[in-house]
Amino acid sequence: MDLPLSDILSAGHLYALTGAVLVGLGLYAFITQRHPLRQLLAVNVVGAGIFLILGSLGRGPDATDPFPQALVITGIVVAVALTAFGAAMIVRQAETRAAAKPAADDNARGAS
Repeated sequence: MDLPLSDILSAGHLYALTGAVLVGLGLYAFITQRHPLRQLLAVNVVGAGIFLILGSLGRGPDATDPFPQALVITGIVVAVALTAFGAAMIVRQAETRAAAKPAADDNARGAS
């Protein structure tokens, strides 16, 4: 029984599979990366994967369901706002760490 690939893998399945791969890659990057900006980007990749999965749930053979699509649009707006907030927090943390470092003292080096 040989079914064509188009019958086995519809567009909705492809979106859901791609979303699952993105969620997996984002979680892996979030766990392995220690830099805060890279972790923020990994969280965004996870969010994009979840949006793809939700978008694929809204597709059907007869009609599209507007509820998952509305959730995705709302989620994108929230994700952009939280990404901007997270980036601002990372910048603030870097500024605080730079200000907390002691200034280099010329006398401490033992001037010759």
